[in-house]
Amino acid sequence: MTKERLVMIGNGMAGIRTIEEILERDDQKFEITIIGKEPYPNYNRIMLSNILQKKMTQTDIIMNDFDWYESHDIHLVIDDPVTEVDKLQKQVMTQSGLTFEYDICIFATGSKAFTLPIPGSTFPSVIGWRTLEDTEKMIEIAKTKKHAIVIGGGLLGLECARGLLDQGMEVTVIHLADWLMEMQLDKKAGMLLQTDLIAQGMKFKLNASTEEIIGDTDVTGIRLADGTKLLADLVVMAVGIRPYNEVARQCGLEVNRGIVVNDYLQTSDDSIYAIGECAEHNGLVYGLVAPLYEQGQVLADYLTDRETTGYHGSTTFTSLKVSGCDLYSAGYIKEDDITKGIEMFDSVNMYYKKVFLREGKLVGAVLYGDVADGPRFFNMMKQDQSLDDYTLVSMLHKGTETESNNVAALSDDSTICGCNGVSKGKIVTAIKEEGLTSVDEVTKLTKAGNSCGKCKSQINELLQHTLGDDFVAAKPAGICACTDLTRDQIVTQIRAKGLKTSKEVRHVLQFKDKGGCPKCRPAINYYLNMVYPHDHEDETASRFANERYHANIQNDGTFSVIPQMRGGVTDADQLIQLGTVAKKYQIPLVKVTGSQRIGLYGVKKEQLPQIWDELGMRSASAYGKKTRSVKSCVGKSFCRFGTQDTTKLAIRLESTFEYIDTPHKFKMGVSGCPRSCVESGVKDFGVIGVENGFQIYIGGNGGTEVTVGQYLTTVETEDEVVKLCGALMQYYRETGIYAERTAPWLNRLGFDRVKDVILNEAQQTQLFQRIMEAKEVVQAEPWRQISSQKKERARFAVEEV
Repeated sequence: MTKERLVMIGNGMAGIRTIEEILERDDQKFEITIIGKEPYPNYNRIMLSNILQKKMTQTDIIMNDFDWYESHDIHLVIDDPVTEVDKLQKQVMTQSGLTFEYDICIFATGSKAFTLPIPGSTFPSVIGWRTLEDTEKMIEIAKTKKHAIVIGGGLLGLECARGLLDQGMEVTVIHLADWLMEMQLDKKAGMLLQTDLIAQGMKFKLNASTEEIIGDTDVTGIRLADGTKLLADLVVMAVGIRPYNEVARQCGLEVNRGIVVNDYLQTSDDSIYAIGECAEHNGLVYGLVAPLYEQGQVLADYLTDRETTGYHGSTTFTSLKVSGCDLYSAGYIKEDDITKGIEMFDSVNMYYKKVFLREGKLVGAVLYGDVADGPRFFNMMKQDQSLDDYTLVSMLHKGTETESNNVAALSDDSTICGCNGVSKGKIVTAIKEEGLTSVDEVTKLTKAGNSCGKCKSQINELLQHTLGDDFVAAKPAGICACTDLTRDQIVTQIRAKGLKTSKEVRHVLQFKDKGGCPKCRPAINYYLNMVYPHDHEDETASRFANERYHANIQNDGTFSVIPQMRGGVTDADQLIQLGTVAKKYQIPLVKVTGSQRIGLYGVKKEQLPQIWDELGMRSASAYGKKTRSVKSCVGKSFCRFGTQDTTKLAIRLESTFEYIDTPHKFKMGVSGCPRSCVESGVKDFGVIGVENGFQIYIGGNGGTEVTVGQYLTTVETEDEVVKLCGALMQYYRETGIYAERTAPWLNRLGFDRVKDVILNEAQQTQLFQRIMEAKEVVQAEPWRQISSQKKERARFAVEEV
């Protein structure tokens, strides 16, 4: 049987999903050609923000690699956009001159970023973020530039802004509306989102319109309509998308905003179809992945002669991929004469929920902070459920429900993966019939979880519920690609087999790469140091460059030098010496750091030994996974609110535990009163002075994901503070995974378990004794403290060679 010739214009998510659906129904019906304008196989466009935010790599977001096309006998043309379609001859022509004949043609050309038609919009560093190439360009610009402007405070703009912050840029978001994401959030949720993003370092200009991008040959700034001027090295346009429909218009198809299609995704030409962001159905163009996949299923049914009622539009939902900002929006979210809202605000946890009701049914929902109810509300909307059995004041929980979010209680037609439209019933059936035992297996077979990934926890719950006693929790991943062994397994084997070097560990434990990798080498070196504080010789070559150089490499290849200032205290001689060195070596920037020290920035690598030598000061250990600075206020010595001598205690803590290796950086703060000027509540070990002693908080972390420390206890004396700190640090050293901060460590072990260990007098004493043994080793190793400048000079000379 002769196959029909199917030509797909576009190699994106909607188009390839359609091809997958067609192949699943009938893999012998079509001879398939796919033409893409980008030089990549099909990738997950909604994960571009994760690349920008350093959570994923380019490889991670590839959905169908080149081997997939070959294995399905698909002729793939890449990096060669279509320039013309001849409806009469049924031919598709590409930019390079290739011509393909078709029986069925599908436009899946997607959309392009809309660029504001303002002066300066064509500068090289003005980007409309849409592709992998755009993402790589922004990452490259961020290596040398500092000031970014994102125009547009919608979903895409905020994910971009967060990514540019992660790339080290200062970011200001310009937004025309009164609040962020006004199309998906009401004002209350929008303001909560803004507050959280400001705390992460983002700046905003709302009710603002960009009038001009300033510069001669490239961007130097922008000018707003009110005359305000802002510095800018990079401008990202995130003000919306436009369907890519030029070729369709030129060939005579009916085009409004998008390519007009009927319920079967058919255009004004019987042989041509359109799918995804380029298609317009009933006056609507969809820009979210779930509707595009729903369209793909309908088109696949229609083209393979399966019964279908056609496509009748989609109920959409939105979630934001920004750490620390959990939001969910679905359906219609405006109050009017017939649509009313019910809201709940928990000001303690900053949780906000609002549902929108019309004619006794749920039509929309906005959730911020606690989004667990999102999938349940979405299913209620899709199923058009009556609210007669629900108690509205409990935010739509049935009177008989005790666990509203229990996935086992959902009906089989409830949607688990909204992006891919995969129901609970389909997942459960696949688990039972195919013997699936892991989330990855479910994803591979059903596609649930392979887009935004936020439903994977529900998939895991379904596995547990369906398999019952046969369910086995997923095996923890190995510490790196070199081994399948976890941290606990490696440490156990080090102790059991008496392994004393990293080489022994990798060979005896049969690592796949006997030489190790940048991820496992420093981890194993740390575990060996922790297990054998006296018997293991620290493997300097396994440490990160910043630790070896006692300096932090900057984005321009220079280094920062930060000498130690215990408790943030310095003196005139030290300041004079810093000034003398800075002047002699023409240091570009001398700055007080966030950890109450003075840093010299812009130091050339070859200058590091001489500068350390001439300073005559020790490194502040500002770069390694070890004890960092102890911030303090002036306490009762000078402050009228102070209750304790905080500076003295801070210096004591820092001198007691300085340079001791920990799984990740370990920061401390000592505040003289509950006003906590040094932010003790977000430190790994936080101390707040009160009238009767010292309150102790543990597991607080700043950074991308802020975690507030948990209250441990109150003690009366400084001796007790020091002993508690040492016990906590040693327990963290002995049980923490390398590169794991104390917040996730505390969450993994459980606060109650850690508290029971640390406050047990006998265990506390033993832990403190062990960390003092580690301190003895640190004091005996000059390279860690830069106390031997001759050794430092020799080491730098060797590394240069």
